[in-house]
Amino acid sequence: MSLKPLLEYYRDLGVKELYRSQPVLPSLEIPAMPASIPLPGLAPENDSFELIRADIGDCRRCRLCEGRNKIVFGSGSPQAKLVFVGEAPGQDEDLQGLPFVGRAGQLLTQMINNTASKEGIAITRDDVYIANVAKCRPPENRAPLPDEMEICGQFLARQLEVLKPKAICALGGTSAKALLGLKDGVTKMRGNWYKWRDFPVMVTYHPSYLLRAYNVEAKREAWEDLKKVLHFVYD
Repeated sequence: MSLKPLLEYYRDLGVKELYRSQPVLPSLEIPAMPASIPLPGLAPENDSFELIRADIGDCRRCRLCEGRNKIVFGSGSPQAKLVFVGEAPGQDEDLQGLPFVGRAGQLLTQMINNTASKEGIAITRDDVYIANVAKCRPPENRAPLPDEMEICGQFLARQLEVLKPKAICALGGTSAKALLGLKDGVTKMRGNWYKWRDFPVMVTYHPSYLLRAYNVEAKREAWEDLKKVLHFVYD
């Protein structure tokens, strides 16, 4: 995390004073807490969705606030064992304040519900949790930029730590790269297991990619990926 958003984050948590033992960099007087009063980590003790929402507030930390209608926090079960992570809200999500409610979201709902039913797994979309790396809609639905994902990613990280899911499913290359820090494309990563901190991560295609009529093989692969992650979590 770069310095500016981190200091803004401490400010939003109510940290008003920092005490310096040594400068962190010779050219900057960046104070450091003494060992007896450690700085709060990226997640405060006893973190919760309520605290995360309060810390986000009417977020103005990056340029995405300029064009958004609503912050899209996430939705689903707070006891979810499986979390789906997309890249950013689209127009429908921005209007409703909920993730994956447009055409791509409807396809994701069908994929979760139908695959679980066919595999004899008694869950629906309501039993999982769904969030995005970025909480605000980028202009013209472009992919969020690295600094936007860095600033907003701290809140996604806190959501995942609160949920402590058995697995995470990264939807599309942007979310996979944000979680894993890899440069490989989604075609190479999909269907494989990785780890974010101690949590297993399955990478698959974003539902918006699957809406394109020519992606017949990708649709089959995505269904296979979903079957794999559902059985891993719920068997």
